[in-house]
Formats: sequence, structure tokens, C-alpha cells
Amino acid sequence: MLIGQYEGRLGAKNRIALPKKFRDVLGDKLIITLGYENSLIVVSEKGWKALLEGTEGKPFIQSETRETQRFLLGGASNVELDSKGRFIIPSYLRDFAKIKTDVVFLGLFRYIEIWDKDEWAQYRQNLEKNIDRISQRLVGEKNEKKADE
Repeated sequence: MLIGQYEGRLGAKNRIALPKKFRDVLGDKLIITLGYENSLIVVSEKGWKALLEGTEGKPFIQSETRETQRFLLGGASNVELDSKGRFIIPSYLRDFAKIKTDVVFLGLFRYIEIWDKDEWAQYRQNLEKNIDRISQRLVGEKNEKKADE
């Protein structure tokens, strides 16, 4: 299971070391792609199907299915960790996530998000202010689904 928050720093050759606790779970062959809210998503090669969650079984003719797959899979890149657990974040992904030098790795159960440290601090501040309201919306959605059954 991937949990926790770790900081990292992009090196001179645009390499970054994946935290060891995450390496132990994911292995050395990874897929990195565009994420939501300008983060990046990292999954193991074996766990790449997690990227398709919510689109599997949906008709190809449905535009939301195609668009989500384009975003997640079309923006994906295979990376392999070196002997020190480092990898290169492709420039188009660094640009998308606004990564300058310092990053934050977030373990989110089955995948990792990578954020520019400043972007994460700003996003987290907003999240902390609104988490109660956000959680209540989730509970409301769950109750709506039960009522529909």
C-alpha cells in the first residue's frame, strides 16, 4: 500500500529519486502520466490498469471515455529506475505539473502523485479549508446511491 508524503529534489540532469518506501511497493518499471489538478500520477507497470478506472467497460463511442483515456494514457511515459532509484521526468510532464526543483510525492493507496512543492502547498491549504465540505459531499453521494437501489 502506498501512503505518506515525501519530499524530493530534481537534479541537474532532471533526475529524481523515488522514495524507497514507494520503490519497495512499485518496483523499478513505472508509468508516469498527467494527473488531475496539475499533478503527475505514477503507477507500476503491473498496476497501469488503475489509470483506466472508471473508463473500463464504457463504450468507445462515448466522448468522455476517449477523452479520459487520451489524457491519462496519451500523456503517459514508461520510466525505469536506475540503481539509485532515480528516473527522469519527461519535460512535457514537468511543464504540465509546473515542476521547478522541489517536489512532493504523495502515496495514495494504489498510485503516487507528484506535485511541485509550491503548487502542493497552495493546493493543500485550500484542501484543508474545505475538507469537511468535500467529505460531506462524498457521504451525500453514497446516500444518494443507496436511495436509488
